[in-house]
Amino acid sequence: MKNILLIASFLFYFTGVAQVGIGTTNPTATLDVNGNLRVRSTTTNTRESVAKDSILVSDSAGNIQRISSKAVLDSRLKTFIKGGFSGTSDQSLTLSSGTVKIPFNTKDFDENSEFDTSLHTFKAKTEGIYAIDIQIKANSTSVATNFGVSIQKNETIIARCSFSNIGISVAFVNINVTPPVRAVHTLVKLNVDDTITFNINTDLINVGLLSNKTDSFFTIQQVR
Repeated sequence: MKNILLIASFLFYFTGVAQVGIGTTNPTATLDVNGNLRVRSTTTNTRESVAKDSILVSDSAGNIQRISSKAVLDSRLKTFIKGGFSGTSDQSLTLSSGTVKIPFNTKDFDENSEFDTSLHTFKAKTEGIYAIDIQIKANSTSVATNFGVSIQKNETIIARCSFSNIGISVAFVNINVTPPVRAVHTLVKLNVDDTITFNINTDLINVGLLSNKTDSFFTIQQVR
């Protein structure tokens, strides 16, 4: 009987107190634990949909809170982008200073929403190491002493594939015998808000690029 009264008194005390402290005399939450928290057993949850949205986290002050699992994953979502041209017509580019930004205007996927199709520019949301690939295929048969593609970080070239187009004359007909494809791959370390763009570099005044996604495209992947 005494034990029952003791337990009842204990429960009555805690129900009447707004905040309870364990290891502290100045609780700042309904239950404020100043020390380690150990749970000896938990109930198994077989409902996957509930478990996905039931993550408990601790803030810098040690407060336990619940956050959506999607929010946690999105905050650390790595970059995975593949893009190219939206149309099927060839892209006609005019160069005034020997270089022009490639106007990639569509994305097959962009898991972190980092490539701006209107500015044709990638802006990093997180610091890391990125693998970048670019391929273009020209439709021009013009002969040029220089024709290539480059990757630019913050408007500075960090990788380039460029070589001369070579033409021969057969029966008074000029024929371009150089492969029309230019491709380059690189790894680069980016900080938050660093930008990546792709440029054509050539001494030609006009360049035509094939818009087919199997011919002209780019990919950006965060590897760490």
